[in-house]
Amino acid sequence: MRGFSTFGTYLDCIGPDTGPGWISIQPPCGIGWLWEPTLETQPRYLGLDIGNRRIGVAVSDELGLTAQPVLTLERRRVAPGISRDDLRSLARLARRFGVVGIVVGNPVHLSGDLSPQAEKNQAFAAALGELSGLPIHFCDERLTTRVAHQILYEAGRARQEHREVVDQVAATLILQGFLDGKSSL
Repeated sequence: MRGFSTFGTYLDCIGPDTGPGWISIQPPCGIGWLWEPTLETQPRYLGLDIGNRRIGVAVSDELGLTAQPVLTLERRRVAPGISRDDLRSLARLARRFGVVGIVVGNPVHLSGDLSPQAEKNQAFAAALGELSGLPIHFCDERLTTRVAHQILYEAGRARQEHREVVDQVAATLILQGFLDGKSSL
């Protein structure tokens, strides 16, 4: 294997395996061993901000550290209730990214009581979990849309442009909150 060390010299020899997660590299000049951690991938999660008209989608990175916005799904309702098209689209995204679970924003009132939208989201999430075969995790999403709008304002986006991305930003905030909670355990 050839590469550059932080000092700009070629690294030509790989030393013996030193255990899980580490490889050792010896420079040709024989100065000694340089230790480089290998990055192991973590389980990925899909984050959803479910609304009546749109669903914001985010996914965690391969290291399980950050949430990244993916897209905003326009809901395809032909009648009141849950659209199978929406469920299938989200299940395909889950397979595409190889996620191990889905994090859904749970819109509760500031008092902590369930809102009517929370009940709809829980029914939708249950149907999605059944279709995809993945576990569903609920995450408190109080004020995430408001924070998402604030982030977009601070980024210089005009209010008229928010509709296109605000749900993605909210989904990213929901998923990032979940990831931060997992990493603190």
